[in-house]
Amino acid sequence: MLQFDFSTFPILETERLLLRRIVIADAPQMFALRSNPEIMRYIPREMPKSIEDANAHIEFMQGLLESNECINWGICLKEDGILIGNIGYFRMQPENHRSEIGYMLSTDFHGKGIMQEAIEKIIEYGFKELKLHSIEAVTDPENFASWKLLEKNGFIREGHFKEDCFWQGKYLDSYVYSLLNK
Repeated sequence: MLQFDFSTFPILETERLLLRRIVIADAPQMFALRSNPEIMRYIPREMPKSIEDANAHIEFMQGLLESNECINWGICLKEDGILIGNIGYFRMQPENHRSEIGYMLSTDFHGKGIMQEAIEKIIEYGFKELKLHSIEAVTDPENFASWKLLEKNGFIREGHFKEDCFWQGKYLDSYVYSLLNK
C-alpha cells in the first residue's frame, strides 16, 4: 500500500505558474473563487457567504493535508503569486494506488491555457512522486470545458452515472474519467 507524506509541502513550477500551498492569507481570493456562481455552477458544494467561511474551508483542507488525506495547490502566476485557482488530489486511495483530481480557476483566466499547464504538472507529480497507478476525475456532463481538458490530457470517459448526486433538490448526472500511468 502506498504511503503519502505531505509534511513537506511540494511547491511545483511550470513555465508561467507557481503551484503552492494555500494559506489563510489567500482567504479573499478563495472566497472570490468559491462564491462565484459561474465557477461553482458545476460543483455541487455550498458557496461561502463570508471570508470567515473561506477561512474555515482553507483550515479544513489544511487538516486533510496534515493527515495526508489530500493535497491541494494554489494556482498562481509566477509574476505576482496571487491565488487564481486551485488543483489537487482528494479521495486518495493508497490501497488502490489511485486518487481523484479536482480543480477550479478564476473566470478571468479561462481560455488562456493556465489549467492545461497546471494539470500537466499535477499529473506528472501524481505518477512520478505519489506513485499513483490511476487518476480519476468526476465532472458534470454539461461542463464541456472540464471534460474537454481531461480528454486533451489522455483521460478516458469510463462512465456516465445517471442521477448519482442529489444537490439542491435535484438529481445530477456525472461523467467519470480515468487516466492510467503507462
